[in-house]
Amino acid sequence: MKKKLPLYGKILIGMALGMVWGLSAQSLGLTEFTTAWIKPWGTIFINALKLIAIPLIIFSLIDGISNLTDVSKLSRIGGRTIVFYLATTVVAVTIGLVLVNVIKPGKFLTPEKREELGNAYASDINSRITSAHEVKDDGPLQILVDIVPENVFGAMSSNSNMLQIIFFAMLFGVAMILAKPDKIRPVKSFFDGANEVILKIVDLIMRFAPVGVFALLASLNIDIQLMKALGVYSLNVVLGLALMVFMAYPLILKAFTKMPYLRFVKGILPAQVLAFSTSSSAATLPVTLDCAEKNLGISEEVSSFVLPLGATINMDGTSIHQGVSAVFIAQAFGLDLTLGQQLTILMTAVLSSIGAAAVPGAGIIMLIIVLEAVGLDPSGLALILAVDRPLDMLRTVVNVTGDSTVATVIASSEGELLEPPTESRPA
Repeated sequence: MKKKLPLYGKILIGMALGMVWGLSAQSLGLTEFTTAWIKPWGTIFINALKLIAIPLIIFSLIDGISNLTDVSKLSRIGGRTIVFYLATTVVAVTIGLVLVNVIKPGKFLTPEKREELGNAYASDINSRITSAHEVKDDGPLQILVDIVPENVFGAMSSNSNMLQIIFFAMLFGVAMILAKPDKIRPVKSFFDGANEVILKIVDLIMRFAPVGVFALLASLNIDIQLMKALGVYSLNVVLGLALMVFMAYPLILKAFTKMPYLRFVKGILPAQVLAFSTSSSAATLPVTLDCAEKNLGISEEVSSFVLPLGATINMDGTSIHQGVSAVFIAQAFGLDLTLGQQLTILMTAVLSSIGAAAVPGAGIIMLIIVLEAVGLDPSGLALILAVDRPLDMLRTVVNVTGDSTVATVIASSEGELLEPPTESRPA
């Protein structure tokens, strides 16, 4: 019997065809056709994933937490999760800063190119600076204030309020643990069933993934000449991301689990491919959860808590990008940052990555805060906007990989790392 092509294989094919189309559309005069007839299918796919993001977090988190036997276990898992997330983020920023100081990619840009980029992206930069100032003007405890919603239904009206939704779901799940079992049995059954329904919706949407991925990549405006001009900077970021994926995460897994890294990568490959094509940890979350439970053997109570939290606060790839970009922009302007300024970049990048939304392009807005923390002109963003989308795609892969790594470590420490089922996942 002929073996059926797995889902991630179909997604890879769609990704390859989309990149070929995106590179050739402009020269073949197909730009308008692509925008009108192909790009909408990518938008539909992203919208479908966003559609289930909030229900998925609510039902999976409440269902997972309510399966815990006591609140002390939840507290233990939560504490370990946050510690590991912060530790991996610090490692990520450090890797980025070391590399950018050694390679010095800013020295490769000509003044003419900097002026050209500044003129081309001036309006885009102004809108991002305004958004960043709104975040920067908040008080030091504003992130804690923002976590607690004044209206839970208002929080559910936007995917940008993930921390508020997670807070409510955790509060609801803890209350279920504390309540009398006989009183909450119908509620528990409802969330168990609702969670199964949501996961089935995920399977249905993912059947459309190859088409959605093709449409997303086909509609990218790829400027080859500009990619060459910023090649050294891009390679610097890519090298930092690669070191995180192929050095840091394997060492973490080897130190805290018995899972071979090859099995780990094979298990999360569908989530990595989707993260690359969507540039969104939040949109990829349904698939990340599916891979963690079905392919890696992570228990539902661990995955449903650790992964949604990671998609919101753990941005290792984004942190690497922010560190490299800040120093690159300073180098391009002929400025040498002191050790103190670079330590400021490290701390600001760690904290801002926690507040970054898990959506495409959010890292650029948070980067403005990092730049201004060390006195750099935010207009320097013009140097990197042209290549940000492909780098955003790559750093989202690292974000998702980091979330899955920590989830595996937490599951192993709790004895919740099970053997995955032998049956193959539906294509």
